[in-house]
Parts: sequence; structure tokens; C-alpha cells
Amino acid sequence: MAAVSLRNVVVVMAVVLVTVQVFAQGYPEADLVVRLPGQLKVAFRQYAGYVDLDMNAGRSLFYYFVEAEEHPDTKPLTLWLNGGPGCSSGCGGAFTELGPFYPTGDGGGLRVNSMSWNKGLILIILCKKQRTVIINLMLLSLFVKCVASNLLFVESPVGVGWSYSNRSSDYNTGDKSTASDMLVFLLGWFDKFPEFKSRDFFLTGENYAGHYIPQLADAILSYNSRSSGFKFNIKGIAIGNPFLKLDRDVRAAFEFFWSHGMISDEVGHTIMSQCDFLDYTYIYPHNLSVACNDAIREAGNSITEYVNNYDFLLDICYPSIVLKELRLKQMATKMSMGVDVCMTYERQLYFNLPEVQMALHANRTHLPYSWSMCSNLLNYSGIDANINMLPTLKRVIQNKIPVWIFSGDQDSVVPFLGTRTVVRELANDLNFKTTVPYGVWFHKRQVGGWAIEYGNILTFATVRGAAHAVANTQPSQALHLFSTFLRGHRLPNKTDIAMHD
Repeated sequence: MAAVSLRNVVVVMAVVLVTVQVFAQGYPEADLVVRLPGQLKVAFRQYAGYVDLDMNAGRSLFYYFVEAEEHPDTKPLTLWLNGGPGCSSGCGGAFTELGPFYPTGDGGGLRVNSMSWNKGLILIILCKKQRTVIINLMLLSLFVKCVASNLLFVESPVGVGWSYSNRSSDYNTGDKSTASDMLVFLLGWFDKFPEFKSRDFFLTGENYAGHYIPQLADAILSYNSRSSGFKFNIKGIAIGNPFLKLDRDVRAAFEFFWSHGMISDEVGHTIMSQCDFLDYTYIYPHNLSVACNDAIREAGNSITEYVNNYDFLLDICYPSIVLKELRLKQMATKMSMGVDVCMTYERQLYFNLPEVQMALHANRTHLPYSWSMCSNLLNYSGIDANINMLPTLKRVIQNKIPVWIFSGDQDSVVPFLGTRTVVRELANDLNFKTTVPYGVWFHKRQVGGWAIEYGNILTFATVRGAAHAVANTQPSQALHLFSTFLRGHRLPNKTDIAMHD
């Protein structure tokens, strides 16, 4: 093992910082976020602002971009989209899931997310006898390659968060226009940040991003096939708890309710035997029998407001107390695992502070409503929820784009029970053989979840103990999974190779 002095380590880190500063010079300085209110000092840069889609209509999408913490000039770019449809990525997913900051309990500050997807881990061994820091340069080189990614969050579609249009008809939208607008946004964003045009590009998201991401990937691949100039360097997509196939996802939700004791045997049996979900449609489920509808109604009554459907194990927050007292840190109910169940309300308070909006270059048109996690203005096509996403994913995979589907196993909204079956159906349609059999994967010598791989390109993985928002509820396991996906590796199925993260 090669040993170096602490002085040499400092020199190496100084070179890294200089590299970061030089790299950042090509970025749009007008979008630089100098510092957010209540934010601790960090080594990476962040940018936020708008990309205009249609100047005549005044249609623009808001974005938030974070550099990788180390060597951002060598790291890929990852886009993250929340679902809904109509929920915030730029200030929602970014600040309560996988971004570098979480809101503090007082509604006016930020704390560092140690498991942000723009981070990595330096391996340092302390020698007690010599009291020196010993760093293996080979391991340091491997570490640099393992640091996660530059992160891009976008408030999409128009009407979500601070994204807006001056034309009211733009708020009537659906899957097709959302994908089209995101393609235009990305072309505009790459013009702002041209250094990333040749960079490896990954598409990620959760929930209704099971529609957003495959359709965006399909639109990008179509654009690439037509373009004689710039082409997106898309390298993979990963979607958590994705809404992919309505009939299977709806049935799986009731299977989850029954298997977790949320509904009775009688109700569960009636739903499973009397409900025909094969022709189920989101808006008009006209094919369901009277007995089925009665059982579904009773199931809804059993699952009260005192259960968080997105995380079966999590306690709930009482927002009336939160909003009245504004003492969130003291009033928030916390489980032993340390998950802040009132974070969504803390976030709501923070992003409606004028000084926060100014720091983010947000709300530039002074919208007549407050920021909220999910839009009340959006009229999103309910018919689009019926679209089966497997044919789109099939086209993406046939273009040699790796696809990872992962599921927190405590989510009842889009449970792994349905997603696992849908992924197997996709693999069968592609005539893929199982290349890694279903089994456990490890994280820090503990079971991180279960996974299976098909055809060396399609992976399904569960994250043990995680819920709908995997990165929020099991952040360390989520970062491990994400880093493994970026490197094009497989999740470790032995404990002795699961200690790198």
C-alpha cells in the first residue's frame, strides 16, 4: 500500500478544487445560486433558473442543478423527475429525497443530506501508532470513479412548482406534450451548459415518472436518429416504484393491503375474486361488478387518513399543529429510524419564503399562488394513465439502453408485487433469459433487498425497508443502488463485496 503524507493529500484536494473552479467557468453565471438561506457552506456549485420553451406563449420550465461533489467535470449528468403527475422535482424530490439538502425543523433553514446522489465516500485508514493518514492512491482513483453524479431536477410539466405559461391552455396537458416539452427543455439546457453535451446522460425518476422517463427516452432516441448534429449520450434509465401498467398496479395495491393486514380476509378475497382489472381504466372503471365496487369502497374506508399509503410503516404528520405552531423540529413525530414525517410541511414553508425564491431565481413572474409539492392548476389527461408503458420500454431496451426498475417494499401505492410481475412480462416479451437469478443483494454486510437481471440489460431490484420515496426512507441503500447502476455493475450478492459504499 502506497503511503503519502497529509500534506500531499491536501495538495491533491487543492488540485481538485482548482479543477472544479475552472470547470464551472463555462456555466451561466446568471443562474448561479450563491447560497440558499440557512444553507451550510459546501464545496460544490448549484444553479437554478428557467429554460424558455415558447417565448410567444411565455412557457418556461424551472430547473435546479447540482454539481457532483468531487470532480464534476468527469462525472455523468443525471436527470431526476418526480411523478404525480404534476408533482415537483426541482424543489420536491431535490430537497426531500436525493438532493444535497433537507429542510430543517424551523421551516427556515437547510441541513446537509449526507447520502445525496451527488456524493461519494473517501476511503481513509487511520494508523494509530504513527498517527498519520494513509491513503491508497489506487483506491482513491477508484473512489473518484465511484462518486455519483451531477444532478438535474426539473419542474415538469408546465404548471408544476415554478414552471409556468402565460397561455391557460398549456395547463391542459398529458404524456405526449410533457415528453415533447422536456425534449425542448433539454436542448435549451444543454445550450446553457454546453460542457455536458458529450457527457454520459442518465434518466431517473419515480412514480408517474414510469410514464415520463420511458416516453422521454423514446423521444430522445427518436431525436438522435434524425439529428445530423448534436446527439444525446443517453446511457441508461432507472425508475423507482414506477407506474407502468394500470391494471397490474391497481390489483397489486389491494394485494398489498391484504398481505399487510390493512383489509380483512373477506374484503381481500372479494376484490381478488370479483374484480376484473384486465380492462380497468383510470377514469371510467365501468367493467367492475357491484360486489367489486362495494369491496373497494370498504377497503378505502379501512385505510384511514392515519395510515401513510406511501410508507406503510411510517408515522403520520399532523399538519394543523405544524402550521399553527411553526415549531416543526419540536413537534414533528419521528420514528426510531429518524425519518422526519413532517418534512413535506417544512419544505412547503421554506420554498414560500421570498428570500429562498430570490436565491433560486425562481418565481420570476410573481405567480398568483404559493409553491406546492403537487400542482392544483394542472389538468393532466387521466386517459394517459391507461397507457401500457411496456412497449415503450421495449423500444428503449432494443436500442441497447440499460433499464433498472427498483421498488421500495413498503409502498402500497405502486407496490413491488405488481412491478416485479410487469418487469418479468417485459423480459418474456423480449425473449430474455435470466442472467442473474432472483436473490438478495447486500449493503454494508446486510441485506439491501432482492434483485433479478434479464438479458444483461434489464434489472429489477427491491430496496428493503424503503417506501415510495426510496432515497428518503433508505438513503444509504438508495445511494448504493444508484452508484452501482451508474457504473454499469451488478448489485453485490455476497457480503464481502458490499463494503465499498
